[in-house]
Amino acid sequence: MSRKTFHLNAFLMGVGHHEAAWRHPRTQERRVLDVAHFQELGQIAERGKLDSVFFADGLAVGPRIKRNALAVFEPVTLLAAIAAVTEHVGLIATASTSYNEPFNLARKFASLDHISGGRAGWNIVTSGSEDEAFNFGFDAIPEHARRYERAEEFVDLAVKLWDSWESDAIVLDPETGVFADPDKVHTLDYRGERFRVRGPLNSPRGPQGRPLLVQAGSSESGKEFAARYAEAVFTAQRTLEEGQQFYRDLKSRLPKYGRSADELKVLPGLVPFIADTEEEARALEQEFTDLISPDYALRQLSSLLGVDLTEHALDAPLPPLPAESEIEGGKSRFTLVKELAEKEELTVRQLIGKLGGGRGHRTLAGTPEQIADDLQTWFEQGAADGFNIMPPYLPGGLEDFVDRVVPILQQRGLFRTDYTATTLRGHYGLAPIESQFTPVRTQVSA
Repeated sequence: MSRKTFHLNAFLMGVGHHEAAWRHPRTQERRVLDVAHFQELGQIAERGKLDSVFFADGLAVGPRIKRNALAVFEPVTLLAAIAAVTEHVGLIATASTSYNEPFNLARKFASLDHISGGRAGWNIVTSGSEDEAFNFGFDAIPEHARRYERAEEFVDLAVKLWDSWESDAIVLDPETGVFADPDKVHTLDYRGERFRVRGPLNSPRGPQGRPLLVQAGSSESGKEFAARYAEAVFTAQRTLEEGQQFYRDLKSRLPKYGRSADELKVLPGLVPFIADTEEEARALEQEFTDLISPDYALRQLSSLLGVDLTEHALDAPLPPLPAESEIEGGKSRFTLVKELAEKEELTVRQLIGKLGGGRGHRTLAGTPEQIADDLQTWFEQGAADGFNIMPPYLPGGLEDFVDRVVPILQQRGLFRTDYTATTLRGHYGLAPIESQFTPVRTQVSA
């Protein structure tokens, strides 16, 4: 029997996940504006046989414009450019259910799925920043519960739109002049609480049936949403015990939605600093920490915690924080950062140093063998089905992981040595989604 293997996604951001990456000599700051840079990253990930690459997204400038490089490209558009220079690696884009419409978004992802030959994935977010709300006519962040209610209806409708074309609806017969069989293209006439859509989608059914559905919220609402819809979950867990608890909790919610544990992959984030020795890796991490701009970090932390820290003493502990029930933005990340500061009794300066690499995701400095050991432990001890790798600087951090860590994982039988599937769903061990209109096959006894 072959050994069970895990999944690897590369979470790519500008020239690196560390907030000071663009200032470090290992990066070229102007590459944040260069599509060729991102195409190269896709090719590096594919060289490592990674399941997928992923881009987060935000719909506002926020507090980072002076001190930090923006995500300047809309991710679906960017991934279409990466699709043109890759053949296998999956392509996952973030898109908001709060500030989009189901028809437009379903069409974008259907297009990406066709363009890439079946490699599209959608990271579903509800958007929790005030700056984003201001860009779409709101005076404040929409209430957390209401955002998730809208997200549920949004995803249900998107799935219906992707399913509005049967698998064999396209005919393309020049002799008869028939492009598509109209009996296999279905209107929806959908009327819900928030949306009214006639349909069908003006993009045929994609190679996967529908894109892979990904989710990243770890609040109660987020976990319940993931259990109902998600096929992969990106999560921030800082200790093995916390990872195991999250993993068990999320998997235990699946049966009530008629789903098995294998239908959802849990991928904790990791920011790896890799060097020949642990001492060199820690020194490299410190180089990045020393480049953090405190004024930027304090604005980011203020936004996350709902408290103005811009005038707060760096070497003092955090002031009293609001209760989670008062937070309408990222509830799970608020709780993670609050608990981190309290458990480790951190000053504000120490806290922003720990958050600089991955905004709450786990950071690990070590040799390639130590990184591989850590991933193996989390996988084998029930905390992960795979990992969301967040290189602190790019492209070098991704190259180090692909060229130095992945071969160790392959030698241990923990990760594929070549692609065995052609679609993103296939990489994650999931079957294509059949059309609801496909006749149910029945077995006839002999």
